[in-house]
Amino acid sequence: MVNGTERSTLRRAATASFMGNFVEWFDYASYGYLAAIIAVVFFPATDKTSGLLAAFAVFAISFVVRPIGGIIWGHIGDRYGRRSALSLSILIMSGATFCIALLPTYEQVGMLAPGLLLLIRLVQGFSASGEYAGATAFLAEYAPDRKRGFYTCLVPASTAAGLLFGSLLVAVLYRVLDEQQLHDWGWRLPFLLAAPLGLIGRYIRLHLEDTPRFREMADSLEKQEGHRPIPVRELFAQHRGRVLAAISATSLNAVAFYLILSYMPTYLSTEMGMSETDSFLASTVSLATYIGFIFLMGILSDRFGRRTMLVLASLAFIGLTFPLFGLLDGQAFLVILLIQIAFGLMLAMNDGTLPCYLAEIFPTRVRYSGFAFSFNTAQALFGGTAPFVATWLISLTGDKMAPSWLLIGSALLALLAVLVVKGRSGQRLED
Repeated sequence: MVNGTERSTLRRAATASFMGNFVEWFDYASYGYLAAIIAVVFFPATDKTSGLLAAFAVFAISFVVRPIGGIIWGHIGDRYGRRSALSLSILIMSGATFCIALLPTYEQVGMLAPGLLLLIRLVQGFSASGEYAGATAFLAEYAPDRKRGFYTCLVPASTAAGLLFGSLLVAVLYRVLDEQQLHDWGWRLPFLLAAPLGLIGRYIRLHLEDTPRFREMADSLEKQEGHRPIPVRELFAQHRGRVLAAISATSLNAVAFYLILSYMPTYLSTEMGMSETDSFLASTVSLATYIGFIFLMGILSDRFGRRTMLVLASLAFIGLTFPLFGLLDGQAFLVILLIQIAFGLMLAMNDGTLPCYLAEIFPTRVRYSGFAFSFNTAQALFGGTAPFVATWLISLTGDKMAPSWLLIGSALLALLAVLVVKGRSGQRLED
């Protein structure tokens, strides 16, 4: 049983993780939702498709630093505490995002503009690499064993909430501003919000103790004689198989998250001929239902196990992705909305379960490092490149169904990984 004090502490830990992750991913997602405008503002000397490819290329390049960031943030989190890493990462992300709002355009400074944009995106990628893993480890180590799935699903839910807020804000901008206003100054508004939101998130995190599991581990290590191995060295020396399985298991999240929740509004407007307002409205509604589905899947994962839920999610993507993409073309708004909700349900089945699965397969000493490196390597290999590859494949083949094959391939890889490493559902976290 959880007493009143523990329940209060757990509630504050959940609030801190939710708020901080919400802020970071609102910052990070704003770029994806404004990609079509950023393509014109920073790459105006190209045709529409080339400009969009350039904007998504900058989006993808920012993921290159994420595995490196995962190692660095993992080292900080495993050595000095989860709270220390999370409090610093949100400060860096918010500062970098705010700087995007202040950037000059291509028209003003030429090639310096996309160069500065790329630099800031690299900083954003570095910061984001510590957030998702750290927030999950933080909650997993606070939560009761048999409710760990429910509490850790707050992390993907807060990520989606950040996306939802970004989608709503961009939809409002498209609604109330004309095209000239959007290109002149309207696109800067979401990035300006980063500073106050980031300071709020940092304040909440600083006023909370580190996790009981981390403090137990730190106390135990202080009593032991000898030199403690560097976390990442210990990770690769003793847990290489788990790292490989975690990267593969995350591949579906990496591809599906960015194609369904970030790229889809651009896909619907540029490939399916929907208006920007309708495409963002459809994505906003599907995001809201996705958040509700995530909480349901977290509860179900506590009851039926992480492996069961992840296997079902992979099978759903393998069997249903191609038919659902095929139905998007030429359909009425309501049909497209229902298709997006269906994709959101499938994605929630995976995303509501995956964070807890990844936290459970690594021991406390390297939990942050193992999660952060594996998750961010998968994001770099499969996630950050997904919008670019999807756009490039459509341009190359003329086939609007091309993105579906990316989803199916990643689902096959994730299925294989989850069948190999089953996790520790409902059990005490491994030390």
